[in-house]
Amino acid sequence: MSNPTDQPDIIFLMTDQQRWDCIGKFNEQIKTPAIDRLAEEGIVYSQAVCQAPMCVPSRSSMMLGLYPSQLGVRTNHGGLYDEEKLPSVPLPELMRSAGYQTAGFGKTHWNHGLHNPEPPTRGFEVRAVGLARDSGHYEQGAVMMGDAEPEGLAAYYEETRDFGGGEENANGYIGCTSRVPMEHHRDGWVAEQCLQFVREGLDKERPLFLYLSFLKPHAGFNVPEAFERLYRIEDIPDLPQPPWEEEAGTHLAASDALNAHSAAAYLEKRRVWEAMTPLERRRTTLRYWANCSWLDHYFGRVLDELRERGRLDNALIVFCSDHGEMLGERRYRFTKYCLYDSSVRVPLILSGTYVPPALRGTVDDRPAELVDLVPTLSQAAGLPRNPLLPGLDLLGERQRLGTFCEFHGKGAPARHSAPSLMWRKKEWKLILYLPHAISEAVSHVDAYQGELYHLAEDPNEWRNLYGDERHAAIRERMTADLLMHLAAAWSRGPFFYDRHGYEALGE
Repeated sequence: MSNPTDQPDIIFLMTDQQRWDCIGKFNEQIKTPAIDRLAEEGIVYSQAVCQAPMCVPSRSSMMLGLYPSQLGVRTNHGGLYDEEKLPSVPLPELMRSAGYQTAGFGKTHWNHGLHNPEPPTRGFEVRAVGLARDSGHYEQGAVMMGDAEPEGLAAYYEETRDFGGGEENANGYIGCTSRVPMEHHRDGWVAEQCLQFVREGLDKERPLFLYLSFLKPHAGFNVPEAFERLYRIEDIPDLPQPPWEEEAGTHLAASDALNAHSAAAYLEKRRVWEAMTPLERRRTTLRYWANCSWLDHYFGRVLDELRERGRLDNALIVFCSDHGEMLGERRYRFTKYCLYDSSVRVPLILSGTYVPPALRGTVDDRPAELVDLVPTLSQAAGLPRNPLLPGLDLLGERQRLGTFCEFHGKGAPARHSAPSLMWRKKEWKLILYLPHAISEAVSHVDAYQGELYHLAEDPNEWRNLYGDERHAAIRERMTADLLMHLAAAWSRGPFFYDRHGYEALGE
């Protein structure tokens, strides 16, 4: 059942909240054999970042190819719901328009059901979502776990009922050894739906775009026992902690000051973790790693099924995550709402036979962003490049000088923060921010503050060098690069038009 066209099958594998260093390539203690095989047969982008350190803006940016500030989707309470006004074509629809059979399994988090009782799949012809129909994640025609397996979903929610909103309170991060069968976990059900499709639903006449996106390793950490047993708690490292007790003079401290709800959620976890023994703290790391191994197991099963059917003979395989996870760093910070590397760096791999043989098994240290995926996959599918998009073809020769990420606060119920903007190179990182709400920002632009970290010497980002005049030259150079990068990106779209249309933007 091999692909009958010259277009490669495109297999898009994605997790939620997986740190860049939580794959075997970067941490030999973590057991991810399927992802490791992708790394061995493809390109690992070691400096890849997301465009916003939270799900909705990151995924919207990745799937539409524009920065969150261009889309207006800046926090998890955002979302584009008017299909007639989308600023670009979503990735699944691009693939469908290129002649692909499009099948999506798992999380997209468009948030477009808010004003639309029948939100479209935005290009997916086959769709399955591991949530209930009334969860806000329903898409038109999708098979929903709440309809197909209500007892299994109810059992999952019973096990996690004390984990809080988003399963992110202290109990969610402490987790438990799950007693729910794997196929009744939301990700397990989605994986089984995907496997059934690969066995029974492939179109022999068209290339395949397969999207498999899991909800974990995002908290909560109720992990199937078989994967928890892969790790010994004695081998888990202690959490690295900074030499200071309180966050001060950073965009994260400014965000805490503006959003009392977010600050309280942090302090709640901190109190719990400070009362733990070091061994108890390691249990959270162990369960997070075990979640990564569990999802890797499903990726391996799906890839094996595709391989048996010849659908990897001519294929481009993507593996990525939408953002990272602090996992207790910076005085027991969890989740991802900041611009530090543990939150903004993501694992990103391109693998498969479509990758040139000379590049297989290599590490690419060039700056890479999730917005690069739309132009990369469009090129592979034979589509013309959209000149409005800021991303680059990851397999092409063009490269940017650094990577960009933006943070507008955690979102509701607080007001949006004034933007915090990151410009990152392999050795240095700059963060510029205003310690105010966006509504007050115009009157306080002269109050901007900054952070500068020498990542080569300070990978934990504990020593802010922004005010150190010995580093004034790199600070000013990074600032100029950031401003000109944004000026170039924002001038390209999404609303650009002159007498020659888009021709002025070039190829």
